[in-house]
Amino acid sequence: MIKLTFLIFILFFLSNCSFSEKSSIWSEKEEKVENQKNIKKLFSNEKKIITELNPELKLDLSKILFNETIVDNQNNFGAQIYDSLNKKIVSYKFSKIEDPSNLNYKPLFLSDGLIFFDKKGAITRYNNSGKVIWKKNHYSKSEKKLRPKLFFALDGENLLIADSIAKYYSINIKSGELNWLKNGAYSFNSEIKRENDKFFVVDYKNTLRAFSTDDGSEIWNFQTEDSFTMSDSKNSLIIIGDLVVFSNSIGDVTAVDIESGLITWQLPTQSSNIINDIYNFKTSKLVSDNKSIYFSNNKSEFYSIDIKTGVTNWINEINSSIMPFVTGNLIFTVSNEGYLYVLEKNNGNIIRVTNLYNNYKEKKRSNIKPIGFTIGKTNLYLTNNDGKMIIVDLVAGRTTNDVKVSNSMVSEPFIFNKNLFVIKNGSVDQYN
Repeated sequence: MIKLTFLIFILFFLSNCSFSEKSSIWSEKEEKVENQKNIKKLFSNEKKIITELNPELKLDLSKILFNETIVDNQNNFGAQIYDSLNKKIVSYKFSKIEDPSNLNYKPLFLSDGLIFFDKKGAITRYNNSGKVIWKKNHYSKSEKKLRPKLFFALDGENLLIADSIAKYYSINIKSGELNWLKNGAYSFNSEIKRENDKFFVVDYKNTLRAFSTDDGSEIWNFQTEDSFTMSDSKNSLIIIGDLVVFSNSIGDVTAVDIESGLITWQLPTQSSNIINDIYNFKTSKLVSDNKSIYFSNNKSEFYSIDIKTGVTNWINEINSSIMPFVTGNLIFTVSNEGYLYVLEKNNGNIIRVTNLYNNYKEKKRSNIKPIGFTIGKTNLYLTNNDGKMIIVDLVAGRTTNDVKVSNSMVSEPFIFNKNLFVIKNGSVDQYN
């Protein structure tokens, strides 16, 4: 009798553990998590044909506030004081970076120049005329061969560096001399953000690490789910109040307490078919207006989430993996197909869509991809993988000019101190 009862139990268990898609145990059902209960899908068609929307609509930008400098912690540059692309005035020269197809790095801008690195990891400080003030390399001969890519953050009179070969260190900004140097567990894959006596960076294992600015000792770390592959896209992190918010390579957005390193909330945004999707899954950088966080991915999802709770405010269906900009009550973003979207920040409604690639011939249009953009007073400046920069009138939403800035790949553009900068493979070019 006992054996019969046991046999019946086994048969019942196996019947419920079937690998069938209809199985109650083994099937991967897409469950709605609690913090996604307010999701409003504004476009429901799975295969949406992209067309222009309200192309003649004029925007009133009179109430937009302008930032004087880049706000690193919020990663929300907003509209900068910059009028138009006139002429190149300075080239900050360096030896060419390995892999020019991925210029996903940013110079450190200073009031009297900038700091950048070359293909062997040498750090160079330039004055405003492009003259080298100092050049230092803190890598061994074997490490130089690995072509380290560097991320920078300013710490008073010191410069914090984390790189792609798992080293992080601090140097004096006046001399370039080493303060301290540490070896990390894994290569780093994000910008550095500093707050008081700590700095934060995400590694390739999707782990957020907090270090001391004094000596580089690790204070705490928070690990999220690791990816099956090494992603080409950089992780993003921002600091808002007492939270560090960061994205990982599989689409999770996580908020961690800045002091304790304990989780406050986490929002999974990846597809249920993550094993297949992760190979080409890309998200944009996070931006914030100090109330909500905005970002998008190349799976046609543009998110607005509440900073304090991680609750989703809205989702719109926009295919973009480049950083959006928030100015006033408007959000500007460019899709991977080259369409400029203007959204209302509070509800996510799309109020205008314009095609920025209309001037390209149809055959070439499919091969043009946006790299990134920035916003001046009345214009948007978009770089593309063909080495051109498109200038867009924000009020009208129309392309007014395109300028050839490179024969190869370029970075996203940056505005600092009323000048525009673009990284090319061999120089950082400055335009007035």
